Amino acid sequence: MQHLSIFPILIPLLFGAIMLLPPISRELQSQRISAIIGTLFLLISSATLLITVDQEGTQLYALGGWQAPFGIALVADRVSSLLVLLTSFIAFAIMLFAISGKDKGGAYFHPLFMFQVMGINGAFLTGDIFNLFVFFEVLLIASYALLLHAGGKQKTQSAMHYVLLNLVGSSLFLFGLGILYGTLGTLNMADMAIKIGQLEGETTTIAKTGALLLLIVFGLKAAMLPMHFWLPRTYASASAPVAALFSIMTKVGIYSIFRVYTVIFGDEAGELANIAQNWLWPLALLTIAAGSIGAFASPNLKTLNANLVIVSSGSLLVCAALNSEGATSAALYYMVHSTLASAGLFLLADIIARQRGKAEDRIVHSRPFSQPRLIGFAFALSAMTLIGMPPLSGFVGKIMILQATQSMAQTLWIWPLIIISSLAALIALSRAGTTFFWRHNGSPSTDDIAAKPTEIAGIALLILASPLLVLFGGELSEFTQQAANHLHSIQSSAYSLLPGVTP
Repeated sequence: MQHLSIFPILIPLLFGAIMLLPPISRELQSQRISAIIGTLFLLISSATLLITVDQEGTQLYALGGWQAPFGIALVADRVSSLLVLLTSFIAFAIMLFAISGKDKGGAYFHPLFMFQVMGINGAFLTGDIFNLFVFFEVLLIASYALLLHAGGKQKTQSAMHYVLLNLVGSSLFLFGLGILYGTLGTLNMADMAIKIGQLEGETTTIAKTGALLLLIVFGLKAAMLPMHFWLPRTYASASAPVAALFSIMTKVGIYSIFRVYTVIFGDEAGELANIAQNWLWPLALLTIAAGSIGAFASPNLKTLNANLVIVSSGSLLVCAALNSEGATSAALYYMVHSTLASAGLFLLADIIARQRGKAEDRIVHSRPFSQPRLIGFAFALSAMTLIGMPPLSGFVGKIMILQATQSMAQTLWIWPLIIISSLAALIALSRAGTTFFWRHNGSPSTDDIAAKPTEIAGIALLILASPLLVLFGGELSEFTQQAANHLHSIQSSAYSLLPGVTP
């Protein structure tokens, strides 16, 4: 099982490549079967990796036997393995939804989907910042094409903004990497964590510039204010499976902030210790406020859900600003909850749009649903989860964030904003729900627009995960606490045990 750490990258890469080759590339049904098998294998391998990490500790993998800090290192610890499993789970659920017909809008949907999953998993598993950049580019290139899937003027406009903005982000990423490599002589996270505290004088100032450039890049990926404006329009214009997969992309930026600014620029980084916290505090709080205001002003359900993704990003950035083990543990739990809930609602929004005719998912009067009970139950459960109503996972996650505050000043800033953002979500989703289910005229459509079994299965997997996160909340919170302890303990961290790196 020594190669287990690379399976979450290798499986989607191989299946994506196979689906580009004839005869599978010419037959949609063959691609669908391959995609379901690939995501199922990915889910099994990710679950096995998580269990292995939990039982045996962090798994280190040096590709080709090249040792750190020069070789490519993969590090599967509790944090990365949890997020890889989360990615694999939503990928499987989304694929169940997509094979019902949402994959017909354009060519190469399934290979591109697998390549984006590969990039996301690689970003979570890499132990090297340069390869973090590489996997960022892999997932972004795939996302560019997926965003245009099914075509349309709106998709093209959104894609142009998204592509240009991320090209600027990629350039800044390279500048930051160059600066840090020039000052430290390495981009391996373990090696950087050791050498960063030894910098002195002007070298420290140069390294600080590189660190802040990376914060800008990660903030862009995480939709942190003022770099959040791209997200609502991009997510709302994407097809349902693509938007649902995009719900994990902001978490890649959040994860990078936690990983880099806890492991490398943490408490033991000398003059650069906790360099990001002073910037994260105001920006995290303002991100929550911006997302809440956007939720009020959203004209349709997809845009509303996209703005709630921004609120969740702000809440996670608050945990990063708190910079404590309790806050990191809360962030991991809340990250799992928010990703599953938002992905489920993006898929459900597609069913809602299809059954409402020309009104689609806009929050306006329209004809009634042909499956009101099924859609109503799914919407109510999704809404209550995203709002954070007890006893669902959103409530547990927000309580954990509130409990992570350590001083009266933190409490006075964080508690009101978290509570007000929940109130904003309650009002916005209630407005949408009452319009969708109570304010309609005419009769349901007689067309064949009912949700298909695979669509129901995909949505059910994501939405019903919330009660399960509560039922197994004790085990999950204990796991996230251990993951947070590991992330904040650099000297005992397995990063320092990478071959070739000596503390």
